[in-house]
Amino acid sequence: MRKIWAVAVNTIKQALRMKIAAVFTVLLLILLPVMGFKMTGDGTLKGRLQTFVSYGLSLTSFLLCLFTIIASIYTLANDLSRRQIYTVLTKPIRRYQLILGKLLGIILLDTILLALFGGIIYAIAVNMPNFIKADEEQLTQVRNEFYTARASLKPAEQDVSADVEREFEKLKKNRQLPNGLEKNLGALRGYKGELRRRIELSKRAAPVGTELLWQFQNVKPQDPNQPLFVRFKYDVAVNPPDLAIYSRWLIGDDRQIRYGTGIKTPIYSIDRKDLIRTFYEIEVPADAVADDGYLVVAFLNVPLNDTVVIFPPEDGLELLYKADTFTANFVRAVILIGLRLIFLAALGLLAATFLSFAVAILLSLSVFLIANTSGFILESFEYVSENISGFYNYIFKSLIELMPQFDKFSASAFLVPGRLLSWSLLAKLALSTVCVKTVLLVLLAMFIFSRREVAKATV
Repeated sequence: MRKIWAVAVNTIKQALRMKIAAVFTVLLLILLPVMGFKMTGDGTLKGRLQTFVSYGLSLTSFLLCLFTIIASIYTLANDLSRRQIYTVLTKPIRRYQLILGKLLGIILLDTILLALFGGIIYAIAVNMPNFIKADEEQLTQVRNEFYTARASLKPAEQDVSADVEREFEKLKKNRQLPNGLEKNLGALRGYKGELRRRIELSKRAAPVGTELLWQFQNVKPQDPNQPLFVRFKYDVAVNPPDLAIYSRWLIGDDRQIRYGTGIKTPIYSIDRKDLIRTFYEIEVPADAVADDGYLVVAFLNVPLNDTVVIFPPEDGLELLYKADTFTANFVRAVILIGLRLIFLAALGLLAATFLSFAVAILLSLSVFLIANTSGFILESFEYVSENISGFYNYIFKSLIELMPQFDKFSASAFLVPGRLLSWSLLAKLALSTVCVKTVLLVLLAMFIFSRREVAKATV
């Protein structure tokens, strides 16, 4: 272990001598405070905080990722190109210890820098209300929607397979199916898919005078004195004249009404008028939740409307409640950034074991780019997957999914809207990114480097 630690210390010194380390450090030390004071977002305190944390964390993550790639490749490639590796390998140290030492050094340096810049972002974000002298209304808003870690519960998707088959058989019995449909498997699959979409849409639609009801289980607010939030967005079949929908909401435990059982808890009735295709949040006290975590949210499309109200499938409705503190959530978000730095350090070392500095940089940056756009790439190829199904499903798609999906899990995506990044999710990501993918990269790097011809004896 002492040999690995000695290599790690030397790697940190080597990385700190790089000019790019000083440039990135000074750049962040200057830009982060400037961004905190200059960025205004939408002009509200919440907007300023969200804009600063989003750009601050994104910039910090991006620059540290670039630094990690360059430093991890440079420390090994430079030793090889300048033949300093000859002196190291003549000492009683194995090649795998050299790889592990360099990886440990880069990780330790990343940890120090990430803690420094993360601490600056946190300090500015926490003290920003004091800088701009926000009023009580704005403070209440940011406490409920930003300085928090809200868990999100969405209604469970209903299984409509039986409904699809019943509707299909009904159309078949009435001879309303297109001619030759059952003989064409592709057309039959597409027709049933369209039936499924129509039936799923009907489950999320409320005609005039009817209601939609959503049941939530295991709602466990951290503080019963903290409010709950129902976040929703409407769509409509026909646009109303003023683009607004009248509604009545009932939120609470409806079992005491339906069955006359259960502990009586408040049921809150709320009348609203809201614009369509716009997000809103309804705030209710947490005492609406039953002791067993049961809660019902009901929406009534009142007769004042003259159109069907639809809740979109992805973001139509969700329940939000405080599940942890902003500080704990921020710490987890910083650790999430650290996970990608560990992966990139291992990737850079692997590339440096068999490639020149320039080619290793190009390879690592390409992987980094794909990891940050994996979702977009996979969605883009969905349109052509039918024509290249064998190649796409078994080769291309598998290669993309083997890489970390940085765009799917980013620190800003949790902190900006005040969403909970749970320890369980973080552990799952750590297991996938570090314990599996990073370990595989390190083992491959040690294997390649142990068999690499570092020097050739000539006579």
